[in-house]
Amino acid sequence: MTPSTNLTVPRRDTAAWKLQVWISFGIAASLCAIGLAWLPGTDLDRAFMVMGYVFCLSSAFALAKFVRDNERRRVDSPMWKAVVWGGFFVAMTLTGWGLVRMDIQPVWQAYLLVSWLFLISSTFTLAKTLRDAYEADLFDARLAGQRDVAHHE
Repeated sequence: MTPSTNLTVPRRDTAAWKLQVWISFGIAASLCAIGLAWLPGTDLDRAFMVMGYVFCLSSAFALAKFVRDNERRRVDSPMWKAVVWGGFFVAMTLTGWGLVRMDIQPVWQAYLLVSWLFLISSTFTLAKTLRDAYEADLFDARLAGQRDVAHHE
């Protein structure tokens, strides 16, 4: 039995899927940036929302990585789990609270809410796509290494 017979070959995403994911993430980020740039209200409100969106974005990437890393077996400590999940919920809660409490027209709130949720959703999809590509590349490198070892024996 060769070492590679027990390996599960990861499926690679198509170029069309990768393009769609990047375009979707770019559109979401652009819609958020446009909404925040043109947001009526005070500069403090705008700054709070920009910080909230960035906090949500970074915590969504961290949560996606944490979930993926711990999918098959727990590799992170319970405290790190609390930090990652807590950070994500705090980011989402504070940003939502800031959006609700802003004294702006409901149409602006709806726009910012939808673009924000689109950004978070596309962030998780992008994180998964990037991680899948990384794991497929890692699999190919390991397989090539096994072939080199077998060839030299």
